[in-house]
Amino acid sequence: MNKKDFPVIPSDRSDDLHNLKIADSSDLVLFMAGNQFMAMGEIVSAFQKEYPHIKRIFYETLPPGLELKQILSSGAVFGDKVLDIYPDIYTSVNEKAMKTLEQSGHINKEDYHLYLHNRLTLMVVKENPARINSVMDLARDDVRISQPDPENEDIAFLIMEMYRQAGGDGLVHRIMEEKRAEGTTIFTVVHHRETPLRITKKTVDVGPVWATEVIYAKVTSGLAFDVVEPGEKLDQRDKTNYYVCKLKNAPHPDNAGMFLDFITSSSAQKIYKKYGFVTP
Repeated sequence: MNKKDFPVIPSDRSDDLHNLKIADSSDLVLFMAGNQFMAMGEIVSAFQKEYPHIKRIFYETLPPGLELKQILSSGAVFGDKVLDIYPDIYTSVNEKAMKTLEQSGHINKEDYHLYLHNRLTLMVVKENPARINSVMDLARDDVRISQPDPENEDIAFLIMEMYRQAGGDGLVHRIMEEKRAEGTTIFTVVHHRETPLRITKKTVDVGPVWATEVIYAKVTSGLAFDVVEPGEKLDQRDKTNYYVCKLKNAPHPDNAGMFLDFITSSSAQKIYKKYGFVTP
């Protein structure tokens, strides 16, 4: 397969490829939906305390749509190299991704599990100078939006559903098509890293993000921003389902099984809850 046939991991995303140097000799490979990035260090550390013989873990915290493309293509291009890394575990916030893995023979039918929930919120510039008060305000000509790209980021589909519930298909079209053509909807590649920086630099006015990312940014980044809540009827908390699966041809099936047990355990759920996730 030529390089051009593989999905491309952006060259500046080395911080989402954890322990890449040992990827080829690891005891476990995890493709974790990127919006868990703030919790994964603690998750991996707690897992290794329970299973100390699993020493070498490579994990990704890229958008799950990009990780899915890696699985289906059996690799990805990063920099000038092809990474032919196949995961033991994959997680997504889109059940459609799990169905795709079923249909392509990577997992058995319905061999995936719900393990987390999340909710959406709107990150805005400090003191909200654009005076954004609701989701409908994102349709305004003067409002610049940092918008996850549905091509790679599963959060985009839930954001579009939020738009649809707030203002129908017209609002979805306005934000995703018209404003993108006008230059006031700016797509992200890895939204949880790009949107906070855009907000801080005031190159955008608003960005839909996970509530967990807001909590993380407030605690660790020192970035200046405020938050506008879309409200419980729109924030998709009942639809934001995180799924996990063990790949049928996992390179380390026993270790993958142990991680699957761990991620659904009370100890892992307690860690996730601390970071603002909603546990089932």
